[in-house]
Amino acid sequence: MNTTSLPTKVIYSGTGRRKASIARVRLIPGSGKLVINDLPGELYLQFSPNYIRTTYSPLQTLGLNNEYDIIVNTQGGGLTGQADAIRLGVARALCYINPEHRIALKAEGHLTRDSRIKERRKYGLRKARKAPQFSKR
Repeated sequence: MNTTSLPTKVIYSGTGRRKASIARVRLIPGSGKLVINDLPGELYLQFSPNYIRTTYSPLQTLGLNNEYDIIVNTQGGGLTGQADAIRLGVARALCYINPEHRIALKAEGHLTRDSRIKERRKYGLRKARKAPQFSKR
């Protein structure tokens, strides 16, 4: 039996949620590439500079832009919710790497879970608050 072991890469993970979106994020020491659901990150985020900036913002806050590869598995919701969920997952993974990062990330608001979700529909209404048209006669 071969006793030599292969070099293992350290993987840091974090989970982010926003509205109906869930992102499972893995940070691997590397060159700074982004892969979302087995697609290049820029392609998945439709080359939107806002979504790309949102995704990388925790790394930019700490000055670790090209230190880690980000591999994401995300589902549910739309691109805005998924981008914010990825941001939270990356920030949580960075806190796992070094607890000292928590102070800077918390000050920038990257560790705050945005708890706003869609309001439930009430009976007698068309949506959560939209009422049917009122007719006097």
